[in-house]
Amino acid sequence: MCAGLDNGLEIPLGPIVTCDMSAPEPVLMGRKRALPACPNPLFLKWLTELRDEAKEKGQKIQYTYQKAINSLNKYPLPLRDAREAKILQNFGDGICKILDSKLQQHYRECGEHTAVGREVSPPGRSDDKSPGPSRKDQKRERGATKRKKREYAPQKGSGGYAVLLTLYRHSQVAGSKGFMFKMELQTQAQHLCQKSFTVPEIGSKYAAWSAVATLIKRNLLMKTHNPARYSLTEEGVSLARRLDSAACTSEASLEDDKEEEEGCPVAVDLTVSDEDDVNKDTVEPKCKTSSGERLLAGTFDIVLCVDVSETTGGSRNCKQELVTELRRRGVNFDIRKLNVGDFLWVAREKVTPASGHSRASAGRELVLDYIIERKRMDDLCGSIIDGRFREQKFRLKRCGLRRPIYLVEGHGKAASQLSLPEMTLQQAVVNTQVVDGFFVKRVCDIRESAAYLAFMTTHLSKLYQHVT
Repeated sequence: MCAGLDNGLEIPLGPIVTCDMSAPEPVLMGRKRALPACPNPLFLKWLTELRDEAKEKGQKIQYTYQKAINSLNKYPLPLRDAREAKILQNFGDGICKILDSKLQQHYRECGEHTAVGREVSPPGRSDDKSPGPSRKDQKRERGATKRKKREYAPQKGSGGYAVLLTLYRHSQVAGSKGFMFKMELQTQAQHLCQKSFTVPEIGSKYAAWSAVATLIKRNLLMKTHNPARYSLTEEGVSLARRLDSAACTSEASLEDDKEEEEGCPVAVDLTVSDEDDVNKDTVEPKCKTSSGERLLAGTFDIVLCVDVSETTGGSRNCKQELVTELRRRGVNFDIRKLNVGDFLWVAREKVTPASGHSRASAGRELVLDYIIERKRMDDLCGSIIDGRFREQKFRLKRCGLRRPIYLVEGHGKAASQLSLPEMTLQQAVVNTQVVDGFFVKRVCDIRESAAYLAFMTTHLSKLYQHVT
């Protein structure tokens, strides 16, 4: 049947069952209709989670997931399974396999009767006037999807985890400014993150700092002012509090296990016979172990042991400068992993190679009573915030060496870029000396630190050269 118009054109019409001219259907004009929501909300949800996870890890596959999301948003029909998604652009075998795995898990948890796409009225119903759901059904489905969606929680050791935890612990310290600058946040959060905040991994152009964008997008983190200041939102504080509680429980458990495994912290030491100050010449050292084993004068060398963390990671230029300065000053040092402290000294037995061998066997080593914990002002600030400062002092007291030293680097420099007031930092240094009984040495920079280490090595070599 055709309807004729005055201009002579005819428009074909489908078969008409009834025709009620008195009640014509209303025609919407003027404003464009809103685009319908994606008819495949589960696939969209899973792809978005995959993209965000890849973005946080700095993986290039995030762009592939984003292209797949764009294709899925343009497709107007519901998909029954992941195999049907292969007809869409950017849906390869890998993505379809992942979606199929998530779909099977969804069926196991919710039952196979649940639909993957948007619920549609059965085709046999006589009152089915449109292929899509009603507006009420759409709202109900969006609400159910939102309720089922898992709350975002960054993986332990990731950039997001480290940033949230550092900002939260900073906010709990008395006198805190309530925000942190980028550089100090990166410095203090680095020990909680398994990747570098500044240097991308091989094959990736993103460092761990890229996770900050995800935190801001999820309304967990705020970035304000210039230079940028970072602080937690209410949602960020709530999530970070839970992360901190879980971290504290885990650390306490590890510490208990460590104490059980280690028992006595030091089995062998090199003691000094009196309590005189290190600068006095009246000290009469005795090289012997707790079992009475001795090293006689001239049979050993005094060697400075440098913790590996003092030469790698973080600000590599500064740490290489320390090694360069020690070598320039002729210090006999060795780089190794230290369980406690950053520097200590050992008396290493001199061993001559046996006949027929080019190399000598390793000689015995006895640990001297002096151990140093080095603290830059920014590191001191961070360790106070995250609780490492108190823990490190406790471990130094338990290590069995009687002359612990705190080497405070950066003394006298402005603390305007740090999270804690300068008065708080200075008070912490004073308490370390007066309350805890540590000897505190203040230096300006890394060169003065190297000079002090060189002086101590020379002094201890002279102190122990006449041991009998």
